[in-house]
Amino acid sequence: MTQQSAATDGAAPVLRLRGVGQRFGGLRAVDGVDLEVRPGDRRAILGPNGAGKTTLFNVIAGDFPASEGAIELFGADVTHLPARERARRGLARTYQQSRLFGGLSVEDNIYLATLGVRTGHVFPLRSSRRDAPLRAKAREAAAEVGLDRRMHTLVGELSHGERRQLSIAMARAAEPKLMMLDEPAAGLSPEERQTLVQILLALPSDVTLLLIEHDMDVALRVAQWVTMMHEGRIVVEGTPAEIRASERVHELYLGSRYYDE
Repeated sequence: MTQQSAATDGAAPVLRLRGVGQRFGGLRAVDGVDLEVRPGDRRAILGPNGAGKTTLFNVIAGDFPASEGAIELFGADVTHLPARERARRGLARTYQQSRLFGGLSVEDNIYLATLGVRTGHVFPLRSSRRDAPLRAKAREAAAEVGLDRRMHTLVGELSHGERRQLSIAMARAAEPKLMMLDEPAAGLSPEERQTLVQILLALPSDVTLLLIEHDMDVALRVAQWVTMMHEGRIVVEGTPAEIRASERVHELYLGSRYYDE
């Protein structure tokens, strides 16, 4: 497989994993993963169900402690740091199931997400001049994902696709250096998936993107580099074109139509 683009060659990794593993009793969900993600990368992590993708995300984000190995984030060892500290350093993530406040507005959800990253806690909603910059960031983040006309809509009234857009806006509002999205296209209609692709392609070049996605059309349109996992290990890496052409990937995951493109 070819190396990543020269645009990131030589740059210090945003994320580096060395021998990272995660065990649940006798089950080894992640097994000795080595991974480097460079600034501005658009990387998809793919694999069949049970490959360990979401568990790896949880370990990187600090939701689960690594059973073994080391995790470096922006050049610092964060292996034993909690999730909130990793978020403060510039990591933001979404989950397979959107974590939203259904009884609050779009604006309030984004505002609280920003406030939580800055303070480590979520406080009751307040309105003051000091909050004006955070409210402005909330509006900017909503506009980036096409929700600027829904700012005062209660989240409970949003469609599934709009909730996915809101999750991305909440991650973006914290101005992260690394965004990790866990299956953002899950449950979306074809039209909503097109909207999602456009949102992800429009992310600023200084934001590094790490993406888990079962929809191969979405993943291979957005990613510049692909990591394929199986049974907790990395088995193949390459460009989207190389992944489409890989017999190993075809054996594990893809349908034959990807060979014909």
